Amino acid sequence: MLLLYRLYKRLRQRRSSAPATQAPAPARAKAPAAGRTARALGLVSHQARFELLGFVRNRQARFFTVALPVIFLVVFVGVFGNDTVGPEHVKASIYYVPGLSALAVIAASFVNLVISVTAQRELGILKRRRATPVPAWVLIAGRTLASVVVGLAVMTVLLAIGRFAYGVHLPGSTIPGILLTAVVGSIAFCCLGYALCTAIRSADSAQPMLQAVMLPLYFISGVFIPSVGLPDWLQQVAGVFPVQHLVDGLHHAFDPAAGGSGIVWSDLGILALWAAVGLAVALRRFTWTPAAAAA
Repeated sequence: MLLLYRLYKRLRQRRSSAPATQAPAPARAKAPAAGRTARALGLVSHQARFELLGFVRNRQARFFTVALPVIFLVVFVGVFGNDTVGPEHVKASIYYVPGLSALAVIAASFVNLVISVTAQRELGILKRRRATPVPAWVLIAGRTLASVVVGLAVMTVLLAIGRFAYGVHLPGSTIPGILLTAVVGSIAFCCLGYALCTAIRSADSAQPMLQAVMLPLYFISGVFIPSVGLPDWLQQVAGVFPVQHLVDGLHHAFDPAAGGSGIVWSDLGILALWAAVGLAVALRRFTWTPAAAAA
């Protein structure tokens, strides 16, 4: 007992003689808002560059996103001629270029995104990316920015071919309308792409599901042929979905008789509404882990 008492006394003496704990270091001052914004933009641009490099190295994505709309343009004009079509009686090439531009935007922002994101999720790539210090919103914003860039690039290629090969003239005043419609449409279909990924359970089923969803919409929404000859009920069905509103917005901007900036606010509003719906579903249901692990 005496030994325990002496040990207790020594411990009390050591604690009393120990130096006082140091005061906590002052918190670091937060970076200015401008600095945080610049850093965020730098992260998004870096992620978009990474996504673009991955797209360039993916032969399948390059073919379906870049080459296929160009092939369709050449084949359609070669097979059906360049006569006047539609209620506006414009040359067929003037009709095909905006329709296939919408196809390119959808391919870059929706089809390619759903296939690649589903495959990356099932391979565990998304889970590993999410484990990095990069915020989730940077990964998504970088992917969306890359889709917008690819869609605008393919539209530029189609316009160049239409201009020099088939005499398609784009009114200079409607360029803002084309750019705004393409950007809003690309963002809307990116949101819908992330939402659809939540319903696809394997990488093998992504492409068949996309074909089942998109091919009917392409034909009834005026991507390949004018939709004015369709039954009224089928036109009403097409008007519910965002494909027709992206196509109509681009057709209006490409119309030689169009005046003003070429912006159709009603079409942009419906695209924005679909973007909000897709974003809400994606925020609630999207997962970074494989479907088998999340089940």
